[in-house]
Amino acid sequence: MSSYKKIFLKKLRIYLMNSSEKRTKYIKKHNIFGSVGDNFFFQPRKIPNDPKLIKFHNNVVVASNVTFINHDVMNKMLNNLNDGTFYKYYSGCTEIMDNVFIGSNTTILPNVKIGSNVIIGAGSVVTKDIPNNRVVAGNPAKEICTFEEFIEKRKQKENNIIEYYSDDVLEKIWEDFNNQRKEVR
Repeated sequence: MSSYKKIFLKKLRIYLMNSSEKRTKYIKKHNIFGSVGDNFFFQPRKIPNDPKLIKFHNNVVVASNVTFINHDVMNKMLNNLNDGTFYKYYSGCTEIMDNVFIGSNTTILPNVKIGSNVIIGAGSVVTKDIPNNRVVAGNPAKEICTFEEFIEKRKQKENNIIEYYSDDVLEKIWEDFNNQRKEVR
């Protein structure tokens, strides 16, 4: 079997796995990415076309529907311009350092390095490197605060954070939600 078919079958298998934990174990076991560090968690079902161009360091969490783009196919269109220029296929690497959370529905473009201690908000588009100790969000992703400031804000919310759902906990969450919005009614 050709290596292209093997890669395709591995990607299909990952896509069909219902459990994020199983996907993560499979990705690590089969060396799908360029490298994967300790305490790695990968929730997306789709694997990028060139996964070997992506490296994850330690304690990285990738939420659902995150898209890694490590190439473009613009050369297909540009080569049909008949301007006498041959445009090459463009691809680039992505490296994600230690202690990084990437929020759901984020898109990361090629040739981006994400520093250590970084949180990327849901729905962001990362177009350039992110330095260490940052919280970013938006399109394009921009700094919101430092990592340390975020940690302090999160500690203030600890009383609203739960570990496991139960009927009592769900009832309390809804009660808190409604109490915070009494003035809106």
